[in-house]
Amino acid sequence: MPDPFVHNARDHGLAGDGKTNDQPALQALVHRLGDACASDGRPRTVYCPSGLYVIQDEATIWRSGVSLIGAGPAATCFALSNPGNPEAPTPLAYFTALRHGASPGNPIADCTFAHFEIDGSGMVLPEYDVYAKGLGLQFVLRGRFRDLYIHDTPATGFGCDFLQDSFVEGLLVVHCGRLENGEWLGGAGIGIGTGGWGPTERCTVSSCTAVRNGTSGIFFELQNRQWAPTRGIRVIGCHSEANRFGISDWGAEGLIVSGCTLIANHQAGYDISALGTSAVAGRGGIVTGCVIEDNVWDGVAVGNTPGPYTFSGNRISCNGRYGYWQHNLAGGTQEAATDMIIEANEFWGNGLEGIYVASALSAPAIGGNRIRNNGRRVEPAASGGGSTVRYTAQSLIDTAARWRPNGHIGKWVTADAQQAVVMANTETELVLAPVRPGATTAWAEGTPEPGAPYRLPGTPGVRAGITLAAG
Repeated sequence: MPDPFVHNARDHGLAGDGKTNDQPALQALVHRLGDACASDGRPRTVYCPSGLYVIQDEATIWRSGVSLIGAGPAATCFALSNPGNPEAPTPLAYFTALRHGASPGNPIADCTFAHFEIDGSGMVLPEYDVYAKGLGLQFVLRGRFRDLYIHDTPATGFGCDFLQDSFVEGLLVVHCGRLENGEWLGGAGIGIGTGGWGPTERCTVSSCTAVRNGTSGIFFELQNRQWAPTRGIRVIGCHSEANRFGISDWGAEGLIVSGCTLIANHQAGYDISALGTSAVAGRGGIVTGCVIEDNVWDGVAVGNTPGPYTFSGNRISCNGRYGYWQHNLAGGTQEAATDMIIEANEFWGNGLEGIYVASALSAPAIGGNRIRNNGRRVEPAASGGGSTVRYTAQSLIDTAARWRPNGHIGKWVTADAQQAVVMANTETELVLAPVRPGATTAWAEGTPEPGAPYRLPGTPGVRAGITLAAG
């Protein structure tokens, strides 16, 4: 017999034909099923068969006890757009403290979102808006988010805060935060605000992939500096590539990150700092068994944390600058980081130091690491131009050059009054990083003309395995 608590969207006015605006019908159905669940305590499910469902001009306010299930990310797609309301963001589902009174006493409870795609490319806004997400729920209790493909949203793709007893599994999040200009520090692939439930929020993020998102592929951010940093969060087996940061800890307590791959991110593979809303850095975390490689600047960037933190059993290699960089950004705590543990890692092939300590440590433990063949940025200053030089969107080629492979790694090259970062080089070619995550060119003002002159700076005299430049 058909399940009376599962409702086919097609039977309730949703067309899924790529033309009809399905948002009013979806909103009406969510409210009706939410009311029914509030009445009898029995959660309901909306099943959306294969189709393209247009969600247009209004965001959908979600209700407790209502789940949304599709036929698979390649089959069921929700296309978000706002042609009739160009100032309005249109997330597929949202429920927030500011607009809807979300709180520990009024959470979104017992909802599953699974097996569908969210396409945010149709959301056209004049500037960045934090609500222009794919999913934007706050104070979620027993939430399940599985097998979702979220892409091209102006702000964060999966931007849900305060997740208690919740699981985020198997998400593919690509090119979200496309309106992030580097000032908002939002626009992530998966962004999870923390602290609303108190010092413990039990949340697991596993088997997710985040690629080419505006800031972090995955980040955790304490939302109020007066709140206690949150324990209970785990990140397992995720892949984060070509974002500004791979994974960021901006205020968690005891974040566990294991078995992840953090590669080709623009600023750092793994970041701890006070860049988040509350200007509080993470502490007490453990990063283990990860590959942190080929990031444009640093493999691991650690700043503003009071400690402790543990990095154990990771491969941290071939990053443009430092493998591990200890520092303190202005605006966050400047105290010495206590009980930092860096053990049993591999540091090799990084452009400068394997480990560079530029801010004070108290009672650190650095031992048992394999540190070799760092300081790859060995080439002296260079310049060129004329008939041997040409440019592509992401490279500079000089057939007269004889550079040592990766000898310019991590440098800024200047050409035609523009600058770009060298990700790698051969004898005659510089491979350049995109100007920002998601961009297809390294040149902000267009590819330089053939023959345009270029110059590369020199390299520091000291490029050690470990440099201790602080107390």
